[in-house]
Amino acid sequence: MSRQIPEIQNKVDTSSAALNAWVREVVDWHFDPSTGCPFWLEWAQKAGWDPRKEVECLADLQKFGHFEDEWLRGGPVRRWVPQAYSDRPVYVFETGGTTGIPKSRVAIDDFRTDYELFSDSLPEECFPKGSNWLMLGPSGPRRLRLAVEHLAHHRGGICFCVDLDPRWVIKLIKKGWMDHLKAYQEHVIDQAVTILSAGHDIKCMFSTPKLLEALANRLESEGSSIKEAGITGIFAGGTEFTPQWNRFANEELLDGVYMTPTYGNTLMGLAASPPSGAEEGYKITYYAPQPRAVLQVVDPDNADQVVDYGDTGRVMLTTLTKEFFVPRFLERDEGERERPCDLYPWDGVSGVRPFSALSSSTTVGVY
Repeated sequence: MSRQIPEIQNKVDTSSAALNAWVREVVDWHFDPSTGCPFWLEWAQKAGWDPRKEVECLADLQKFGHFEDEWLRGGPVRRWVPQAYSDRPVYVFETGGTTGIPKSRVAIDDFRTDYELFSDSLPEECFPKGSNWLMLGPSGPRRLRLAVEHLAHHRGGICFCVDLDPRWVIKLIKKGWMDHLKAYQEHVIDQAVTILSAGHDIKCMFSTPKLLEALANRLESEGSSIKEAGITGIFAGGTEFTPQWNRFANEELLDGVYMTPTYGNTLMGLAASPPSGAEEGYKITYYAPQPRAVLQVVDPDNADQVVDYGDTGRVMLTTLTKEFFVPRFLERDEGERERPCDLYPWDGVSGVRPFSALSSSTTVGVY
């Protein structure tokens, strides 16, 4: 395994030390009875050991085993609210929910903080401050809608949203009602086209690959385009954001409009990507917003072992904020481990796709 170049290695060492210090601070917070949440305080009591005394660095989180997302299913959700925030207004964001009780995550300011940090990565010339936004993605009890709206507010703009229920989309797919699925997608695109044509001076947008392609095709059929509609910057995310689709979108759909890929979910927040255009061969590498979240690529058969750079493994997430602590959660994704870079001096992951051992039972790319 070749070494990092010295300049980057210095940044890697600094970020690693900062991460370990933040791990200690977050663990102290969540397991202190005066600040921690009922779930983790009860967990420690049953486990019979005090994480505040035994956790010194990221590697020590192995002592927790793996976070089970089933712990998030059902209530009371206040068991996840830290005592220090008991008097603060609490949001609840849901994930899944197509069958049974959905999994829920509490939030206070995390979604705002995550997207303010992401805002710093957006080029000003493509995402002008003060510009209005279109949120072409899921609505309802999801973090993404409020987060994109806050991003627009943070940058001095107003956000316009469509109404999209991904749970209904998944039901249509599972029932094989493809005509209904197509009609629902057209219904969503109708909303987006109406907003873009209403004189709101929208320059920035969030979308998923499927919806962005559908919007581009609709605009083309009407003699227009993404660019002619006034859009100058797009950030997009979704399981179908592959290098192949990235190339296709840049060459066929965008006509020079800037687009940046993202990888995120309700538990993590948002992982950004360095430039991923033609000069980079359209390769997409994601870097978590460390130290608030850490992405590791681990051996699927031994999650205590990180794979070598360039090798394939399962994505493991650790979320480290004072609102929410998620140690070593095994995602339903796999990818390749990537080296730190100058902009993000910690490990990244590329080629993100559904974890092959689970992909047959997972419905992906629903909107």
